[in-house]
Amino acid sequence: MINLTENGWRDIVDQSPEGIVICDATTPDCPMIYANAAFLQLSGYPLEALLGRNLRLLQGTDKDQEGRQRLREALARGEACRVLMRNYRPDGAQFWNEILIQPVRDAAGQLVQWIGYHRDTRERLRTPEKLALAGLPAWMREDRLTGLHSRAYFEELLLRDWYVAQRDGHEIGLTFLDIDDLGTYNDIFDKASGDACIRRVARVITASYRRSGDLVGRWNGGTFAVLTQANTSVSAHDYARVVLQRVRDLLIHHPRATASGRYVTLSAGACTLVPTRELSLQTFIGACMMAMQRAKGKGKNSACATEAADFEQTGDAGAPSRTAGSVS
Repeated sequence: MINLTENGWRDIVDQSPEGIVICDATTPDCPMIYANAAFLQLSGYPLEALLGRNLRLLQGTDKDQEGRQRLREALARGEACRVLMRNYRPDGAQFWNEILIQPVRDAAGQLVQWIGYHRDTRERLRTPEKLALAGLPAWMREDRLTGLHSRAYFEELLLRDWYVAQRDGHEIGLTFLDIDDLGTYNDIFDKASGDACIRRVARVITASYRRSGDLVGRWNGGTFAVLTQANTSVSAHDYARVVLQRVRDLLIHHPRATASGRYVTLSAGACTLVPTRELSLQTFIGACMMAMQRAKGKGKNSACATEAADFEQTGDAGAPSRTAGSVS
């Protein structure tokens, strides 16, 4: 490892072409304590106007953004997160800010700082295809805990394949699989044991989806996402049941499991369809999530296919009809 002084590292960060900020995680509201020149140029604010303040000020009055909730959840969990947000400069000019936050912990494991990486994505957002194909840096593509695709990279690949499926009119499949009662597992044992459980489950899921078109990523916590190209006679939710049984067969003991004899299990939601031009990717994702939650409501350790109501509840005009026959 290169042995640089503190000033040496600071010079590297100061001169980075990507906006970098550091926020104090030990103080309420996580005030900003450092910003490099690239971030100041991106935001349009002078350093004095940002020091000691929460960076939500960049959102102005534009509070109705999906990324806000994801950021709040990640901050509450102390986990890394990548979102795309509409931000505003002091003169009111809007820019799209791609944000990656990562936690910094001390030797005792306590969260002390958040590091944020920011970049203007206006060039990438000129066309959806360019957004999907622009590509993430290699270090952002892998989930550190499991070695699977990171959520950020998985979403990028999913977006790419979504546009291709819309253009070419072929089927695409998405499955979410979530570890049941993972929170209580962590409470009984500890987070390190929970992480070990996540890794074991991840290996089973990866081994179960081995076709060339299959992609597996870690969505968040104990939730995994699988992208499939529908060229098989087995429906996505039927195959998910096979995967659920393989995880159950690991016999990972869980004293407070609420399903299947005190062992770790999964619940899954899946959908396979030919996406119309009117159907949004976020609606597709939301419908799969709702199917997964329905599986948990049925007692867990089960898999559910999406239903037309799952799409309708998202308010998408392009939702598949009950008689369309394109949802499985």
